[in-house]
Amino acid sequence: MVAAWRAALKGHCVTLLEANQKLGVKLRISGGGKCNITHDGSVKDVLAAFSKDQARFLRPSFHRFNNENVVQILNREGVETYVRENGRVFPLDRPGSAASVVAAFEEVMQRAGVQVRANSRAVGLEGRAPRMEALRLEDGTLLRADAFILATGGASYPETGTRGEVAGWLENLGVPTHPWSPALAPIPLKVAHPAWEGVAFRNGTLRLLEGEEGRRIGAFSGDILFTKNGISGPAALELSGRTEIARRQGRAWIAYDFAGLDEAELDSKLRREQAENPHLSAQNWLQRWVPERVAESLWRTEELGDLRLRNLPKGIRSRLVGWVIAFPLGLPGVVPLERGEVAAGGVQRTAVDPQTMRVKNWENLHVCGELLDIDGPVGGYNLQAAFSTGFVAGESV
Repeated sequence: MVAAWRAALKGHCVTLLEANQKLGVKLRISGGGKCNITHDGSVKDVLAAFSKDQARFLRPSFHRFNNENVVQILNREGVETYVRENGRVFPLDRPGSAASVVAAFEEVMQRAGVQVRANSRAVGLEGRAPRMEALRLEDGTLLRADAFILATGGASYPETGTRGEVAGWLENLGVPTHPWSPALAPIPLKVAHPAWEGVAFRNGTLRLLEGEEGRRIGAFSGDILFTKNGISGPAALELSGRTEIARRQGRAWIAYDFAGLDEAELDSKLRREQAENPHLSAQNWLQRWVPERVAESLWRTEELGDLRLRNLPKGIRSRLVGWVIAFPLGLPGVVPLERGEVAAGGVQRTAVDPQTMRVKNWENLHVCGELLDIDGPVGGYNLQAAFSTGFVAGESV
C-alpha cells in the first residue's frame, strides 16, 4: 500500500493486485491483533536493532521514510497512537484498532488514485532481464505494465497469502535469493511439558548450546512462555532462527538461565544461605528462581522429599545450582516456518539497490518488504522496514 501510494503521488497510473478479498490481512493480525505499527526512537536507534549488514542496506530508506513519517500519516487519518515503555508504537487499544491502521493506509492510497484489484492472485512473471513484461494471473491473463513492484511478503503465515513462491519465480529469472527459513517463531521441544502450559520464565536468558555440555552459540535475554508443544515468548521468538539452523546441523540444545551468574557464584550464594538459614526448605529456595509449578514438578519427579538446606547433600546442591543457571529445555523440534512472525531468506540484499529497491540488471523491477532478505527483531521493526522500503520502491519507479 505504501509503495502504491507513493508511486501514484509521483504521477503514475498504479494498479495494486491483492490476492485476498481485503487488503492488509497480515497487518491486521500483527502485534496479536493490536498492530505494533513501528518502533520509537531515532533512525540510528531503530537501525541498531538489525544486524549490521541489514542496517547498512536499510539506512537509505529509513532516512527517506521513517517511523515519525508513518505515525504522522496515521494521525492525520484519525488513528491515535501511543508508545509503550519498551518503545513499541501501537494505535490506541480500541475495538478494530488494527483494522483502523489498514483503513488509514488504504484511504491515503486510494485518494492518490491507486486502483485496487482484490481477489487477483499472480501465478508467474513474464520477462527477461533487463525488462519485466507482465504478470501472469490465476485466470491466465497477462497484466502488462511499464514498471513492477513486488511486495508479496515472505513465507510465514501462508493463510494470510504470503506463501513465498515469488522468490522462486525470481530465482528462475536469475535473481539471487536465499531459501526461506523460520524467524520469530515458537520453538517446539522434543520433550514438551503440556502440564506447564501458560507458565512463564521471566527476567533471565534463553541460551542455545552445542549439545547439553557444549559451548554457547546463541542467547537472548527475555521471557519465555510454555505452550503445549514447546516455548514461545520474546526470547524464544528471537532465538528461533538460530535454533533451527543449529538443529539442522545436529548440535542444538536449549536452556534457560534465571540468575545471570556462573556456577561458582551461585554455589557460593547457596552455601552462604545454608549457613544463614539452615531450616529453609530446599524446594522453597529453588522457587525463588524457578516458577512454583515447575519447581514442584521437578521435586516430585526427582523424589527429593522435605529437604532442608542444613542437610543438603553436595550432589543435590549441584543439581539445584544447575537448574537455576541452565534449566534444561532440551532438544528443539523443527521450528515451523509457517508460524513465524517473519521469515528469513528471500531476495538477496546484494541483488537490490538500497537507494531505489530496483533489482540490479533489471530496468523496471523493484522489490520491497519481507520479500527481501531482512528479518529484524520483534517490536515493530519489520513493519517499519516494509513501510520504508515500500516508500522508496514507489518513489523510484
